[in-house]
Amino acid sequence: MTYSYEKKPSKLKRAFILVILMGMVSAISIFLYDMYINIDVSYYSNQKNEPIRVSDEQKIVSYRNVDVTVTLEHATECVVGISKIKNVGSSIVFEDSVGTLGLGTGMIISENGYIITNWHVAGNKYSSCYVTLDSGNVYNGSVLWADMDLDLAVVKINAKGLNYLPLGDSDNVKVGETVYAIGNPIGIEFQRTVTAGIISGLDRTVKIEEETKSSYMEDLIQTDATINPGNSGGPLINRDGEVIGINSIKITEAEGIGFAVPINIIKPIIDSYTTTGSFEEAYLGIFAYDKEVIPYLDNNAKFSSGIYVVQVTDNGPGSKAGLKIGDVIAKIDGIEINKMSELRRYIYKKRPNDSVNITVIRNNNESNLNLVLGKRI
Repeated sequence: MTYSYEKKPSKLKRAFILVILMGMVSAISIFLYDMYINIDVSYYSNQKNEPIRVSDEQKIVSYRNVDVTVTLEHATECVVGISKIKNVGSSIVFEDSVGTLGLGTGMIISENGYIITNWHVAGNKYSSCYVTLDSGNVYNGSVLWADMDLDLAVVKINAKGLNYLPLGDSDNVKVGETVYAIGNPIGIEFQRTVTAGIISGLDRTVKIEEETKSSYMEDLIQTDATINPGNSGGPLINRDGEVIGINSIKITEAEGIGFAVPINIIKPIIDSYTTTGSFEEAYLGIFAYDKEVIPYLDNNAKFSSGIYVVQVTDNGPGSKAGLKIGDVIAKIDGIEINKMSELRRYIYKKRPNDSVNITVIRNNNESNLNLVLGKRI
């Protein structure tokens, strides 16, 4: 009888095959794990918008939580107290310390002592104030520039090597962004208080009632971060620690409504001071309002774009060029203008005696006026 059979592999051969299979499984496992840890996760990204590996996720999330506190710690070091009266005592808590001493806040924006604050905190151009740093050192401050309409001022102290705040871009902020307000809300005892909130609105207009007249502040950033009187002049910063606004006013009739002046308005002035040490302010000799304000002033004025001229200075550049109250400025040097802040920023980049061309709409007719800028005294 003949038998047909397959030869069984030896034990040595079976062991050899098993080793090969185990090696292949290990190699495939290592390959798949390496691919897994290198998968990009779009939800998390660093400041350079580079992808972050899954294996680093926990470290990044933890770092970001700490980074906010580190950012705020640095920011508070750049916030100063400003007073019109020099304090030599250990305490300045009065029943009304803000009103009694003129206390307010400012922010350092250069290592050599340039500071931004509110006009109503620092006072008029050429006046002086006292500036208290985070270290407790008190400096004499000189007001180099001030604008009552914008409620902004630039102060200079004689100091070097200071920590300072970076400036953000207020044109790109969005409603709902997290922001932080820093300031001295009541007195030195509560100096550099940090409050958090969101951007609640943009391009807000607020009516300011004074004893003899009313005026309007336009293009403001609205926030629900708590802003008290002593916070005036302090920074409104984003999560990256960049200044997007200068805290200015609070609506007293309601809680959680405060306003800041967008930082971009004053950037040309800051750039001039920090790069050249001076700033010569050119001016048009006119004042105009955005279209959102006009219904409060003149119900008959109808226009969809541009800004409405409400004041023309006698014998000023605008008057000499032929501008009149009721004109709508549509463009300057071919650039469309829809906000008074846009016009200001453009003029701040010019110098006295520069020429500009203004497109004006009057009685539904468009015309162009050539204007030579004056120098603000």
